[in-house]
Amino acid sequence: MIQIETKAHPLIFKKPSGTSRGILTEKPTWYITARADDGTTGIGECSLIPGLSPDDETHLQKVMQDCTRIGFAGLDEMQAFETELTHLPALRFALETARMDLENGGTKTLFPSPFTRGADGISINGLIWMADKANMTRQVKTKLNEGYTCIKLKIGAIDFDAELEVLRFIRNQFTSNDIEIRVDANGAFAPDEALEKLKRLADFDLHSIEQPIAVNQYEAHARLCEETPLPIALDEELIGLQTREERITCLETIKPQYIILKPSLVGGLASAKEWIDLAAERGIPSWNTSALESNIGLNAIAQWTYSLGTTMPQGLGTGQLFTNNPTSPLYIEKGFLRVNPSTAWEAV
Repeated sequence: MIQIETKAHPLIFKKPSGTSRGILTEKPTWYITARADDGTTGIGECSLIPGLSPDDETHLQKVMQDCTRIGFAGLDEMQAFETELTHLPALRFALETARMDLENGGTKTLFPSPFTRGADGISINGLIWMADKANMTRQVKTKLNEGYTCIKLKIGAIDFDAELEVLRFIRNQFTSNDIEIRVDANGAFAPDEALEKLKRLADFDLHSIEQPIAVNQYEAHARLCEETPLPIALDEELIGLQTREERITCLETIKPQYIILKPSLVGGLASAKEWIDLAAERGIPSWNTSALESNIGLNAIAQWTYSLGTTMPQGLGTGQLFTNNPTSPLYIEKGFLRVNPSTAWEAV
């Protein structure tokens, strides 16, 4: 018998953080613990981004209560239940990773590898948050001084010309051989202005732009991907597409240059892997990012990402944003996410 325990742990930002869904000061989070009869436990994180996560919080809490009350007869039953939670991707991710942790002895090592042993790291991008020009420029300087060779800027929240000035500041000092720049518009551009803006952005030799226009505009997005001078990566567009047929339609209609996977938003690790495989079959590369999880969720995503053998910089650097993030072996050094096996996990 597997008993399920849930614990609310709202994540508190160290400072208000600007996102495409407004300014966040905290985000709803629960830790899901799966406990076997011998006392072994596995833990997963159910974490929501208000306004972006598909999970309905009221329904989510009801299902968590049902899981707590009933539990599961065994691992197979638990896994079968997970696959039914297409409408609650954050909970599906939490149960999936709690189960995998339990299967591996409750050590928080879901995918043993050189990464988990501390012998290798994962290249990550340094995230520059939406802010005014001066603030964003300060953030860029900090990331460059910390040794990052790939940075990602959130754009679309302030004056476009001011954002171009931030990019100009970087490129005046560093070529694309020195620093890879990714930008994320979070759907901020209107379809009739997007191509012209992409042309202006392309002057700065960028790696890619995420989600230039809002979701559910397949024809407009397809035209943009065909004509763009700058590679386009789909992000929010993938959220909510749960069937294989829906995913194939999205990829084959829009034909993006990249896709980006956030496991807790697309239904967990297995679900994200399906996206990766479908895209690869169509010649579309991908990379993974966390979705503002604490170290519990970040740990699972990072280990899974390393297991895929990817060498592209990943979006896994958001674990340092919170005042109440549990202490973990994860740390960042010169643009790489690493593990220090001698550092113990803080109990949660």
